[in-house]
Amino acid sequence: MIKNYIKTAFRGLMKNKGFTFINVFGLALGLATCLLIVFYVFDELSFDRFNTKADRIYRVNTEIKFGGAENSFAVCPAPAAAALKADFPEIEQVFRFRDRGGNQVKKNNKNIVEDRMVYADNSIFSIFTLPTVSGGTQNALTEPHTVVITERMAKKYFDRINVVGQTLTFNDTSLYKVTAVIKDVPKQSHFNFDFFISMPSISESREDVWLSNNFNTYILFKEGVDVKRFASKLPAFMRKHAGPQIQSIVHLTVDKFEQSGNYFRFSLIALKDIHLRSGSVAELNANGDIKTVYIFSAVALFILLIACVNFMNLSTARSSNRAREVGVRKVLGSPRKYLIAQFLTESILVTLFATLIALLAAWLFLPEFNKMSGKELVITGQVITWLLPTLLLIIIIIGCLAGSYPALYLSAFQPIEVLKGKIAAGFKGGVFRNFLVVFQFAISIFLIIGTLVIYNQLKYIQSKDLGYNRDHVMIVRNVWSLGNSAKAFKHEVQGLAGVQNASLSGALPTGGYGNSSTMFKDPVIDQKRAILAQIWPVDEDYLPTLGIKIIAGRNFSKDMQTDTAALVINEAAAKMLNFSNPIDQPLYAPNDNLVKTMKKYHIVGVMKNFNFRSLKDNITPLIFTLNEDRGAVSVRIRSTNIPAIIQQIKNKYNSFSPTQEFSYSFMDEDFDAIYRSEQRIGTISVAFTSLAIVIACLGLFGLAAYAAEQRIKEIGIRKVLGANISTIVAMLSKDFIMLVLLAIVLATPLAFWAMHSWLQGFAYRQNIQWWVLVLAGGGAITIAFVTISFQSVKAALTNPVKSLKSE
Repeated sequence: MIKNYIKTAFRGLMKNKGFTFINVFGLALGLATCLLIVFYVFDELSFDRFNTKADRIYRVNTEIKFGGAENSFAVCPAPAAAALKADFPEIEQVFRFRDRGGNQVKKNNKNIVEDRMVYADNSIFSIFTLPTVSGGTQNALTEPHTVVITERMAKKYFDRINVVGQTLTFNDTSLYKVTAVIKDVPKQSHFNFDFFISMPSISESREDVWLSNNFNTYILFKEGVDVKRFASKLPAFMRKHAGPQIQSIVHLTVDKFEQSGNYFRFSLIALKDIHLRSGSVAELNANGDIKTVYIFSAVALFILLIACVNFMNLSTARSSNRAREVGVRKVLGSPRKYLIAQFLTESILVTLFATLIALLAAWLFLPEFNKMSGKELVITGQVITWLLPTLLLIIIIIGCLAGSYPALYLSAFQPIEVLKGKIAAGFKGGVFRNFLVVFQFAISIFLIIGTLVIYNQLKYIQSKDLGYNRDHVMIVRNVWSLGNSAKAFKHEVQGLAGVQNASLSGALPTGGYGNSSTMFKDPVIDQKRAILAQIWPVDEDYLPTLGIKIIAGRNFSKDMQTDTAALVINEAAAKMLNFSNPIDQPLYAPNDNLVKTMKKYHIVGVMKNFNFRSLKDNITPLIFTLNEDRGAVSVRIRSTNIPAIIQQIKNKYNSFSPTQEFSYSFMDEDFDAIYRSEQRIGTISVAFTSLAIVIACLGLFGLAAYAAEQRIKEIGIRKVLGANISTIVAMLSKDFIMLVLLAIVLATPLAFWAMHSWLQGFAYRQNIQWWVLVLAGGGAITIAFVTISFQSVKAALTNPVKSLKSE
């Protein structure tokens, strides 16, 4: 029986090869796009799923509002982990990371910069799934100057895996003993470190300071713990432990401190939510965004719907061609259920062929998609285990969904009406078909508007005046490794003919921020006269090197000894401090985290606001101090021969330290990297929108061909009576164009609302321009008209004698 259905269905498909080809090709494009998006979404959702205890792991965040500013930090005070473990029996284990940047590791008398380093508590191995390949982890990180490395690093530095007991030299001075080798951390991990250094190696880990947040802290809950109920206990926990130190600063009890609108509190976020739902300061890695997953999932669904709509449209459009077939079958006694089964079999066969082509296309285009998305997606055994049954389910669902209406519609024909020729033919009269055309073009217009808005916002970001000049600024990294020679290196670079200026500082607008700290307007601490700001230690050349403008007062001067206590603040800080004239006004800062003594500063200048964080955030208070920071050297280059000046700077670097690795980047590239996620969304949106338009046009092309075929004799008569080509093209096109116009009316307000909501994620954004809506609508009409015109012109050019000779 099934074999007969397949044979009959196959013959039915071959009778209409053109329509079958369009259906298969359109569905294949839609399915291939969906497969690529599914791979992307699966990759995004699979972060940390390899951790066997991931459902019970939570990170502790610190939420602070004080001095007019509020922030969420992915870090906690050093003593928080031990205190949480001691106070709450619900906690099975706690763990801390302390990320202090990279170090240089010696190999064959050459130092190699390694950025993927972190200090870690030994309890990491009780919480996270990190299998060992050599050594044991029970006490691997309990002693100072011990380190656990990944398999990749063991091969890199020792050319073998069994290296337990060997030593590594960090920064030319520190020897660290390798106590275990673990498997490489999976890419879909919350952290991607290669060196795990024992936490006892740094004294900071033992400090009892609750107002300094530097440690990423994680909790492993016991089975069955109600996390929401646990979170409700954290305010009391904070009052108990952090309350005395908060009171020593603001001279208020914690209750009164919070009543004044401020807070210092902990919150929890599940490990599996961090990658897509966290945007806190001091994240270990650049996270993704759940909105991107939703957007791409919606796009995949839309494209698949367009492909299914094409199928349904073309199948119902050619229904009159098969009406006599249905009538004859019914007269010969074929039950309706057999006809439904035949048409559904045809639909499933089309979907099967399309799926096979889609699989091949997705596999071929996966490398290109990886370039666009920045992923390293591969079709692994794990993917295949869920992909094959899913595809089988998709074939059945889409085949039945796309073929359901044609099957029910065709099988319902009455044989008497069919054989008398009373079944309506042609494009007109298909109300449901018209609805489907409007639906698919509405989706296409929605995607066009979305793509144009994303592109416009990205262009706005790249062209916006940020308040500093990022062009031709080279960042030389790891200058700290030069030690006391860092300043001499900077002066040597300044003297090069192709260099305009240079500055020594670790804090940069494109990353590497300073610390957040509170400064007070009075030596007697009053939280109403305080400001929470980023504090950046810079030198006197920082502002001119980056092109940051002074709008009041002056820059730092190395010739003025009092500038060691001088401050340059930004406009946001000046506004929050509410000084009528901020120049020469005093500010006080704690000398240590426990605020035992205060240091007096004075404001010497106010700089123009510049965006030192993402354009998704408003500009917050920023204060510069004149202090030595050996993090990096920023070099403004004026030479047109960039490679030559890079080589000269490298030679200078190597002259100070021939064994250190020279590392650099350009600030404009670092800036672009901040918005790489948005750029990728824009690129992928353009590609997917183009595919959606192609699929929609395939259906429209088929419908136009069918409409022209049904009216071929009418066209012949009109030509005999003197109608020209433009009249015939207009006649065949107007019905379709009216449907596209209706789609524009329906899709435009929905797209405007959706993209307006997306833009709210940017503090600095371009409003949706009127030309975007006009261009999207005009483009849809043009594309539809060109698609229809091809068939219309072809029909209009047909010899009328040829089309009328059968009458």
